[in-house]
Amino acid sequence: MSVRHEDYDLVVVGAGNAALSSAIAAKEEGLNVLVLEKGPKEKRGGNSFFTDGAIRFAYEDMNTLASILSGITKDDIKDIEMPEYRSEDYYDDIMRLTQGKSEPALAKQLVSKSLETISWMRDQGVEFQLNENQRFEKDGKYIFWGGLPVKTKQKGIGLIETLNQRMEVLGIEVLYSTRAIKIDTQEDRVKAVIVQQDGHEKRIPTKAVVLACGGFEASKEKRKKHMGSEWENAVVRGSEYNTGDGLDMALAVGAVPYGDWSGCHAHTTDYGSPRVGDYSKPGDIYKKSSYPLGLIVNIKAERFVDEGADFRNYTYAKYGKETLKQPEQKAFQLFDSQVRPMLREEYNLEEATYVKADTITELAKKMDVDPKALEKTVMKYNDVVQEGTYNPSIKDGKGTTGITPPKSNWALKFDHPPFYAYPVTCGITFTFGGIHVNNMGAVLDKNENPIAGLFAAGEMVGGLFFDNYPGGSGLMSGAVFGRLAGCSAADYVNKSTAKQ
Repeated sequence: MSVRHEDYDLVVVGAGNAALSSAIAAKEEGLNVLVLEKGPKEKRGGNSFFTDGAIRFAYEDMNTLASILSGITKDDIKDIEMPEYRSEDYYDDIMRLTQGKSEPALAKQLVSKSLETISWMRDQGVEFQLNENQRFEKDGKYIFWGGLPVKTKQKGIGLIETLNQRMEVLGIEVLYSTRAIKIDTQEDRVKAVIVQQDGHEKRIPTKAVVLACGGFEASKEKRKKHMGSEWENAVVRGSEYNTGDGLDMALAVGAVPYGDWSGCHAHTTDYGSPRVGDYSKPGDIYKKSSYPLGLIVNIKAERFVDEGADFRNYTYAKYGKETLKQPEQKAFQLFDSQVRPMLREEYNLEEATYVKADTITELAKKMDVDPKALEKTVMKYNDVVQEGTYNPSIKDGKGTTGITPPKSNWALKFDHPPFYAYPVTCGITFTFGGIHVNNMGAVLDKNENPIAGLFAAGEMVGGLFFDNYPGGSGLMSGAVFGRLAGCSAADYVNKSTAKQ
C-alpha cells in the first residue's frame, strides 16, 4: 500500500497495544489517523502479540470484576475467593518494586486510570476472562493471588486481533512494512514523518505524532551499550522490530532520555526457545514461571536467588536478569513430584524442555552438572526447611533458616521422586528506559516543556519502571498511556485547528 497524498491529523508509529489504543482514541475524537507498522502485516502487533494477556488494574472486589468479565455467572462467583486490589495496593506495589524510584505522577496516572481504561477496552470489543494461572484450588474454592486475576481472551493474539478489527470498523488506515525514521519539525512543532517504504524515503505531512513503537530490546548494539555486554546475546521474547527507532527519532527533535536505561523486563525462558519471538507460536509459551514452588540452581548446582521471596508476579522480571549473570547464562528450575502437578501450563507444552530422574544423582547427570554438588545443595536445603502450613495462595512464611540465599516462602523438602529439571536462560521482553513525557503522554524537552505535536506511549514512556515491576503492568501501561496520548493529540490538533 502506498502513502496517500493528503495531510493526516495524526500519525501513530507502531501497531501494538499502545499504538492501536492511541489511534482508536484519537479517531473517536474526530481525527484523521494513519498508523505506521515497521513489520509486514503478518507480523503486526509488537510485543503485545506475544503476551499471555495478563493485565493488572485496580479493582474493589469480585463484583467489580464480574462487570467486565466474559461468561461469569453467579454460580461461578460463589466458588471464587478474590482478594481486593485497590488503587493504593497497585500504587504501593509499583513503588515497592521500583524502590520508590517510579515517577509518582506517572504511577498515579497508571493506577487511577487502570479500571477506567479496562472498561474503555471492553467497549472497543476486547474481552476479558479470569486468569487461571493465578489461582489455586482449596476446599472446593478457587483462590486467586498476586493482584493479577484477569487476562485478555485468547491472550495477546486476541487483544491485537480485536483492536485491529476495531481499527477497520473506524476506517483507520495502516501502512505495513513502513519504517518511520525521522520527525520533521518546523517552528518547533511537528510537521511530518519521514518513512522508508519499498526502498524509498517518503514524507508524510501530519499535525501530530504518537510514538508507540517499543523500546530497544531487539537491538543487540543498544542493549550492549546501555545495559552491559552480558545482554548482547539475550533471547528476545517478543517483536524483532523493537530496535529503538522511536527513541532515536524523539531524541533527535529535543526529547530527553528518562528513566532506567540500564533496566528491563526480563524473564526466565526455556533454554531451547527461539532467539526472537516466534510468530507461528505466540502467547508467551516459552516462559517458566512456577519457580517459587521449587528450587533454582546454576550449572555449578548452586542456588543464587530466594525462589520464595514473593509471588512470581513480583520477582520474574528481576530473576530473569539474575539468570543472565550465571555461567553460560544458564540455570535449572527443579521440582519434585509433590509440586509437579501444580506447575503452570507452559511446563506441559510440547515445546518445554526438561529432564526427569528417580534420583538426584541421575538427575544431575542428565543436567550435565556435578552430581555431588547437586546432592550437597539439595541436602543442605532439605536440612533447614522449617515446619509450617504450606499454602501457595498466600505468602505462607514456610521458609528456611541458616542458608544463603534463603527460601522465604513455600519451602518443602525436595525429596519426592521422580525429580524434574527445566533448563532456562534469560529472555528480554522490554526495556525500561524511555523519554520524558508528562502524565498525559506529551513528550517533554530539556526544560520540561511539551514538544508541540509530539506524544509517546507504551515502552517509550520512561520513568515508570525501575529494576523491577509488577507483572501485567506493561500491558496496562500501554493501554492507559496509549489512550491518553491519542486523546491528548486530538486535543492538540483540535485547538491548533481552531486558532487557524
